[in-house]
Amino acid sequence: MGKKRVMTPAKDVDLSSTKYKREVVQAPHLTGFVFRLFVRIIEAPLIGPIIMNILKKENKMDEILRHTVIPEEPMFKPEYPPQEMEPGVVVLEEDGRPEDRVESALKCLPHYDVAELWENSSASFRYWKIRDYAHAYRSRKVTPSMVAERIISIIEDNGRNKPPTPLLISFDAAEVREQAAASTQRFEAGNPLSILDGIFMAIKDDIDCYPHPSKGATTWMHEVRTVKEDAVCVSRLRTCGVIFIGKANMHELGMGTTGNNPNYGTTRNPHAPDRYTGGSSSGPAAIVASGLCSAALGTDGGGSVRIPSSLCGVVGFKTTYGRTSMEGSLCDSGTVEIIGPIASTVEDVLLVYSAMLGASPANRISLKPSPPCLPSLSSNDNSNALGSLRIGKYTPWFNDVHSTEISDKCDEALNLLSKAHGCEMIEIVIPELLEMRTAHVVSIGSECLCSLNPDCEDGKGVNLTYDTRTSLALFRSFTAADYVAAQCIRRRSMYYHLEIFKKVDVIVTPTTGMTAPIIPPSALKSGETDMQTTGNGLASPLGYYSLMICSAAL
Repeated sequence: MGKKRVMTPAKDVDLSSTKYKREVVQAPHLTGFVFRLFVRIIEAPLIGPIIMNILKKENKMDEILRHTVIPEEPMFKPEYPPQEMEPGVVVLEEDGRPEDRVESALKCLPHYDVAELWENSSASFRYWKIRDYAHAYRSRKVTPSMVAERIISIIEDNGRNKPPTPLLISFDAAEVREQAAASTQRFEAGNPLSILDGIFMAIKDDIDCYPHPSKGATTWMHEVRTVKEDAVCVSRLRTCGVIFIGKANMHELGMGTTGNNPNYGTTRNPHAPDRYTGGSSSGPAAIVASGLCSAALGTDGGGSVRIPSSLCGVVGFKTTYGRTSMEGSLCDSGTVEIIGPIASTVEDVLLVYSAMLGASPANRISLKPSPPCLPSLSSNDNSNALGSLRIGKYTPWFNDVHSTEISDKCDEALNLLSKAHGCEMIEIVIPELLEMRTAHVVSIGSECLCSLNPDCEDGKGVNLTYDTRTSLALFRSFTAADYVAAQCIRRRSMYYHLEIFKKVDVIVTPTTGMTAPIIPPSALKSGETDMQTTGNGLASPLGYYSLMICSAAL
């Protein structure tokens, strides 16, 4: 009998017969000399493709992509399903001024308790929320210029730390002082631009923030791509008075989930300097987690905002694809990447998101997104806004973690939601998870390769880190037929999730299947390849949900 297999149409799949099967990524963990030698071999013309074919076969990629008849038609870009407006939400105007959207978002929040920070706080460390800074500025307790001097001092001292903890790739103290002085003058005149005026943020190094270059944490990207203006998202935040401290460190070109970067140094976890932050938005998450900034912007196509936020103990939001414009970023031509906010609280994520949102003209035509909206949490009528929430949990997947402590803590949070708010827990089944993961790797990998090919053909590829070169070697092994097959799987996954969301409002999983990995000393100079950790622990739940638009109006 041949290798061919035929999938049952998604609409006819019996979910009750679906059995969860844990799939372990088959790939070596390499660092140092052995890693460098491995990269040379997989880039070799004859033996390289052979090794890649073996790795793909061991991970069932060929079986899924080349030996399988997938009856669904391809879905080359995420789609917005028809959606009714939910009760208790506030609709935001995409074409309106960012300052007005922020004001609308502010009205969605519960009453601000001044005493919580200024009178009853005895903690040695706490995160200042955006509203804390706004109150301090308006009451003349502190000014943006005063805060700027404190941040500049810390950043400059940070450069002398042992071991090095590089947070920023591009930083200009004079430029930060200039922005802070302008904000201070606005407050002195009684004319702050918005609640975000004077709020300090860091921008990931693959998002344009003029006058800083965008290197994508490479050593050469700024030589072939000039930054002439802010990215659209950055421009909208600047309109609201946000102060940008510089360009944050990251995993080179976003092609990794640890945050390792031999080019500029590896950002370390503020809670445990011997451990990774997670990636690829390593710098933004570490800056927020260390308390330097209230918020930061990262990019996310497979967990790159959510993973480091989770491992650093802050909040990361992967917006629905198309909700925010990607114009002015290095990853502006794909179908999975978004720009998303990182902050210490959900409240602050909501405020930053409201300022930066707004689909590009092209996406409004092709995606036809429903109006963006936020939950109204400000009135007594909505004091139990979570009470009607139906939470979907695929228990075998939920519990597939490296340590039961992770799933136990997540269960505790769910039990608290149920007891405090009466949320309903509903058991669900999500079929074909391995197929979804494979489709995601092929989709994001092919799109990354397409954008980098011209520069690689010009000889820049050899200047990339060994980690990135390993990923590109894999991506080059994908064919056009593989890409189309992946989009057929995307269509199947979309169908399954549309059916699931008829029964639940959200799907809940642990963000990552493991805690922050320890940084191998041998990985600091040349990097490392550890696809098992990436696939089985760090990005296991997240890449799946970068493929499609699943639900909510956010």
